[in-house]
Amino acid sequence: MPASSPAVDAPSSTQPFSVSQLTARLKGVVESNFSEVWVAGEISNFSRPQSGHCYFTLKDDHAQLRAVIWRGTATRLKFDVQDGLEVVCRGRLDVYPPRGSYQLVIEQLVPQGVGALELALRKLREKLTREGLFDTENKRPLPPFPRRIGVVTSPTGAAIRDFIEVLRRRWQGIDVFIFPVRVQGDGSADEIAAAIGQANRLVPSLDVLVVGRGGGSLEDLWAFNEETVVRAIAASSVPTVSAVGHEIDVTLADLAADVRALTPSEAAERVVPSSQDVTEIMQGLRSRLLNALVVKASSYRSRVDAISSRPVFTRPLDEVHHRSRQTDDLTTRLHSAAKVQLREQQSRLTAISGKLDTLSPLGVLGRGYSLTQDQASGQLITAASQVTEGQQIATRLAQGTVVSTVEQVHK
Repeated sequence: MPASSPAVDAPSSTQPFSVSQLTARLKGVVESNFSEVWVAGEISNFSRPQSGHCYFTLKDDHAQLRAVIWRGTATRLKFDVQDGLEVVCRGRLDVYPPRGSYQLVIEQLVPQGVGALELALRKLREKLTREGLFDTENKRPLPPFPRRIGVVTSPTGAAIRDFIEVLRRRWQGIDVFIFPVRVQGDGSADEIAAAIGQANRLVPSLDVLVVGRGGGSLEDLWAFNEETVVRAIAASSVPTVSAVGHEIDVTLADLAADVRALTPSEAAERVVPSSQDVTEIMQGLRSRLLNALVVKASSYRSRVDAISSRPVFTRPLDEVHHRSRQTDDLTTRLHSAAKVQLREQQSRLTAISGKLDTLSPLGVLGRGYSLTQDQASGQLITAASQVTEGQQIATRLAQGTVVSTVEQVHK
């Protein structure tokens, strides 16, 4: 072998390493001794380009370390990585020869002081709260007497058995539609969201939709904190009841639903009324109705008695007699008024007759005067110039008429 090509593993004291040789030696040493390491620090200079890989620096008060999360690992994170976040990382050290630098290739990232799921839950809750998905004014009341109830849950879990048992004990005549889904594990959130959408498309439509499962750890209940499930519940046209876990477990599905039940059994109690309670209410209403009818009947009876005791009903002919007397009085008054009016008219007639007699030509004739008329024409003769000799004239007296022939005319 030529002297200019020294072996990498055994260089002489007079022949130095090349940069590549030294970097390769360091790369082998570092990666073999730090194939898995846990590092705690604060994230800074975080960036996530379009490739989906995450690049940032881990630092403490005295040093810093470059770190990377490849896209495949980054997509599995349950929380948002950001500057200032205190984390604990598990990964391996990797030497990057072109730059002569080393970095931590992270395979697991856990926030310090709070678990990854808790942090993811808090971040998603803040996001959906800002969008208004949890606003109380959007909550709808449940129908008092539902006939068609849908349940999105596991068909083999205890939750559905408890729900149906309580439902049958409290109320009858209900159709229950079960939409079977997985309630935990990969893909369970998508199944739950799809089942909620299917329940909303059912014809005839459902009256109430219950989404739930039994209790469990935060990891077990995580499907009901997924954004797809929360948005499906918030967008449901059917009033929804969330019945996830036990009393201490609160999921985002509980916040998005119209009503939250602590357990599936309580969900059945919230959805349907108790037949015993309804019976007692009906009996109470029946008693109140009967009492109200008795009071109302007594009131009307008193009014009828008061009306029937009036004189118009006890002595109905009294009013007839009264009206008859009034009629007689009016008749008498009418007759008297007629007589007075007749006398007054007779007096007026007599006075007018006297005046007419005074002015009448017949009255003048009665006092010795006469009227002379032409016999032929009947024309009244008032002057001697109106007659001629030989003309026949008629003289009307108070009694009778005298016909004469004019012999002489003295004008």
